[in-house]
Formats: sequence, C-alpha cells, structure tokens
Amino acid sequence: MKVATLCFLVREGKTKQILLGLKKRGFGEGKLNGFGGKVKNNETIEEAALRELYEEAGVEAELNDIRKVAELTFVFPSVPKEKEWDQTVHVFLVERWNGSVRETEEMKPMWVEVDNIPFEKMWEDDRHWLPLVLQNKLIRAKFIFKDDNESIQDMILEEVSEF
Repeated sequence: MKVATLCFLVREGKTKQILLGLKKRGFGEGKLNGFGGKVKNNETIEEAALRELYEEAGVEAELNDIRKVAELTFVFPSVPKEKEWDQTVHVFLVERWNGSVRETEEMKPMWVEVDNIPFEKMWEDDRHWLPLVLQNKLIRAKFIFKDDNESIQDMILEEVSEF
C-alpha cells in the first residue's frame, strides 16, 4: 500500500477559506483536492508534504507550520494491484506559508469558503472527514470504494485524540 500526503491551506479573513486545487492530470484528474502526493524512499511523511505543497501550489512552509489532522486509508478492490491505487494518506492543515499560490502543470488552485466547499466536485469521501478536520478534530478513517472507483462501499471513521 502506498503512503501519500495531502495538504490544505487555510486562511482567515472576512470568512474562513480553504485552498483547493483542480487536478489537471493523473490520479484524480478533474477533481478538486488538496495538494500532495507520494512519499519518496528518502523522505519523511512531513518532508513529502512540504515538497508536494511546493511542487503543486508554489508555496513553502516549515515543519512547524503543518499540523497533521487525519490519517485516511483508501481501498479500491476492483483496481488491479499492479496499478496500486490503495493508499494511506496523511492529511495536514497549513495556516502559515511563504510565497504566492500559483497554478502548476498538475494543479489549478482556487480559494473557497469553508462554508461553501464544492463537495460534488471532489472525491466522495471528502464530505465525510474534511468538515470534521476543519472543526479541529483529528480523524482516522478507512474508505472502501465500489467497483466504479467513485462511490463508497463501506467506511470506518473515528475521532482520535492524537497521532
């Protein structure tokens, strides 16, 4: 099973906003998501999160600027094992960063209000856990997808006290 990361930038203003990115290619193409990807052999999960955040959104953050808020396992039983869609994703919120968000070859960023997240354009699981982490809850979950690789067949979701 692959290990991956996902980062969501969050900012406060008149309203609380979250940065989502439209995936332009690869796994999840056409969906809105956070910024992240696979952990390389020579890096920690946190280092991978920071690297992917820079590669996909053009901003830099420090280790103490990211806060782990979820650990999600995704299982796609109908996908052949050699395609390796099954993964555990470590999710981080980022409230401080350096640089300006920019579009990259992989992602087109957009700020959305936390109260108006377009879940219909995201993975189905996001509507179950993302609102909870935005309420400062720590979540551990497992999602098993149906044969269409879009719909959830089964899930286990729990709030935890720490990671």
